[in-house]
Amino acid sequence: MDSGDLPYRNEAGRMVAALTRVFGIHNLELAEDVVQDAFCRALETWKYRGVPTDPAAWLMRVARNRALDVVRRERTARTFAPDLGRLLATEWTVSGVVAELFDETAITDDQLRMMFSCCHPKLAQSTQAMLVLQLLCGFGAREIAAGFVSERSAVERRLSRAKRTLMNGGPLFDIADRDDFERRLPAVLDAIYLLFNEGYHGSSQHAVRSELCGEALRLARLIAQHPIGSSPTTHAFCASMCLHAARLPERLDDGGNLRSLRDHDRSRWNSRLIDEGHAWLERSASGNGITRYHLEAAIAWQHAASARFDDTDWSAIAGLYDALLRVVPSPVVALNRAIAIGQRDGPAAGLTAVAALEGDDRLERYPFFHAALAEFLFDEGRAEDAVARFERALSLARNVDERNYLRRRRDALASPPVSAP
Repeated sequence: MDSGDLPYRNEAGRMVAALTRVFGIHNLELAEDVVQDAFCRALETWKYRGVPTDPAAWLMRVARNRALDVVRRERTARTFAPDLGRLLATEWTVSGVVAELFDETAITDDQLRMMFSCCHPKLAQSTQAMLVLQLLCGFGAREIAAGFVSERSAVERRLSRAKRTLMNGGPLFDIADRDDFERRLPAVLDAIYLLFNEGYHGSSQHAVRSELCGEALRLARLIAQHPIGSSPTTHAFCASMCLHAARLPERLDDGGNLRSLRDHDRSRWNSRLIDEGHAWLERSASGNGITRYHLEAAIAWQHAASARFDDTDWSAIAGLYDALLRVVPSPVVALNRAIAIGQRDGPAAGLTAVAALEGDDRLERYPFFHAALAEFLFDEGRAEDAVARFERALSLARNVDERNYLRRRRDALASPPVSAP
């Protein structure tokens, strides 16, 4: 059974984290087995007795009791968490220790330990993100495969190899070691960032997967709200995610089609997330340095602070992209800067700025590079060239949502509305 297919899957991640703290990272598979057992018991029990008032507490209680059973039965044949060895070895202390490790505060720490353990330096970034999704978010291999455009069997093999790396890589990550925490933090943020991007405009079967964005934001808050993880960088990270996630209600229209930023009804943006994002952004200003997350959050705030697309301060956004390009010299950032220039200075300037990026291999394979060129070409009166660029963008579309969006834009340019006489 795959816990990713069940409700309350967030509890799966919390249980894995708590159980791994008890059993030790070398017994990760045992922790997963106990979680599966808890879900099996839920299916069997709830079917006849009904869902309990607090399903999450019920699941956690079953996992805690099962952990006690395992420790009592196997403590002579198996080693558990090294720092808990003596406490788990006697009946005088084992119940109290396990109960403490299932306390809410302890579980929060355990989730951070697991998150930082998943981002092991020997693992590729995408593999780290997959591990986080499975072990901390309760996603199944089928869902992860859909999110990363891969075969389920291939994802299962990658996850299996990655878990062996964790189990053979020493003890569970120690979040109390501030130096080690700060060294691994960039990799952790990169993995969460990748999860969010896969949900916001990823390459999976569907261009928007709000559940991935929600999980990424939950994990980001977990770091930024913890005393050891609270810093201007993590505050800016949360700000950027909140401000982008606020737009999710308008990313798709009522028919499930991608909607451009210009066409968003901003009154439907999530005002609670905008307020939270702005609060995180203000807190992020307490440090001396400026990271990519500060700049990305500032750009997102410029959009959130504008009631309409036409009210956007494109001059400020273009300036922020100039700064971001110095911090993160990536072709996609350069493309976004060029689009902002076009919005600020007109289509001719936009066309020149975007066209200057031609020849970059990554952009040549990116459908929205060609779509941006097409829009500026059309605004300059070059409709045939614009349609040809959209044809190129269509050939590179990564999923059905992108394909449908680009086809609609191509058709709109090929057959513009006729003005009434």
